Amino acid sequence: MKHYDYLIVGSGLFGSTFAYRAHKIGKKCLVIDKRPHLGGNVYCEKIEGINVHKYGAHIFHTSNKKVWDFVNSIVEFNRYTNSPIAYYKGKFYNLPFNMNTFYQLWGVKTPAEAHAKIEEQKSIAMTQMNAEGITEPRNLEEQARILIGNDIYESLIKGYTEKQWGRKCSELPAFIIKRLPVRFIFDNNYFNDCYQGIPIGGYNQLINGLLDGVETRTGINFFENRTQWEKIANKIVFTGKIDEFYDYQFGKLEYRTVRFEEEVLETTNYQGNAVVNYTERDIPYTRIIEHKHFEMFGLEIEKFPKTVITKEFSTEWKDGMEPYYPINDEKNNTLYRKYENLAKKEKNTIFGGRLAEYKYYDMHKIIEEVLNIDI
Repeated sequence: MKHYDYLIVGSGLFGSTFAYRAHKIGKKCLVIDKRPHLGGNVYCEKIEGINVHKYGAHIFHTSNKKVWDFVNSIVEFNRYTNSPIAYYKGKFYNLPFNMNTFYQLWGVKTPAEAHAKIEEQKSIAMTQMNAEGITEPRNLEEQARILIGNDIYESLIKGYTEKQWGRKCSELPAFIIKRLPVRFIFDNNYFNDCYQGIPIGGYNQLINGLLDGVETRTGINFFENRTQWEKIANKIVFTGKIDEFYDYQFGKLEYRTVRFEEEVLETTNYQGNAVVNYTERDIPYTRIIEHKHFEMFGLEIEKFPKTVITKEFSTEWKDGMEPYYPINDEKNNTLYRKYENLAKKEKNTIFGGRLAEYKYYDMHKIIEEVLNIDI
């Protein structure tokens, strides 16, 4: 007799949502996680009364009402709207690229003026490429210039992207930046989705609600006693690295990772915004997160005498580091497909999430996928 219907390896959004659905229909589940806490990368730690996103900022957004209603049935979400700001050479610019950004860059005041300026710069970039006999963009730099022009590329894209990927834009594939959001309206809302927000009380409230009544164990590494864990359940839900599951038999997939530097500051309000991107190449971190602004608004900010900020440094991934962003270039995608073919043959293992499927997932897409699984 197996002890459980499902052994769920990983307590992030995929594993926790799967456990919730299985538990609701009477399935016996065990969720294990190698970290000392539940929640995967959405885990928050309470510091100075502030919910700190320990593994980077997470903002929930979706246009899928079914997904939005589902997460709000677990915990109510607040009204947070993501409106990041870019800092470049002593000046601030609104994101995403919109009329506020164009006014800050060029002083243009109408959509027609902004459109004309962008088209002028795009035309210059195309003319330069044609003069060199280039018919299609060969890299990210050329792609960005013909999409948005030189000014925005140089000030708001180039340095940030090179820090994010650890490579020059001229060495990155063009497909990474095939589309750029451009709005000819004064609108700093980063997302186009109908719904967005943060769980009131932090993401731990969402995870705790999803795992309510489900048996969980933390500090457990599935691979340290794999044979034992595979024996205790009828099926496994695996959310870790797919190449590790298959003992790296075809080789190791590559990632980018992030290093975090966290500080508690003796001020009520450090930067006035949750997210500020630093787009200069010479500034080593990509952005600063001030966690207070995700859940505190207006005068509420002043009630807490301190604030917590996190500087994020994009880093080349090595063994032992936490994998964050899959590098979906041709080499890695070809390698992943080999592992994917093995996974398709598994009858008693379900693979899900960004590591098991080797692709970047927004949170709502993870939940949407789990809601559509036949459990």
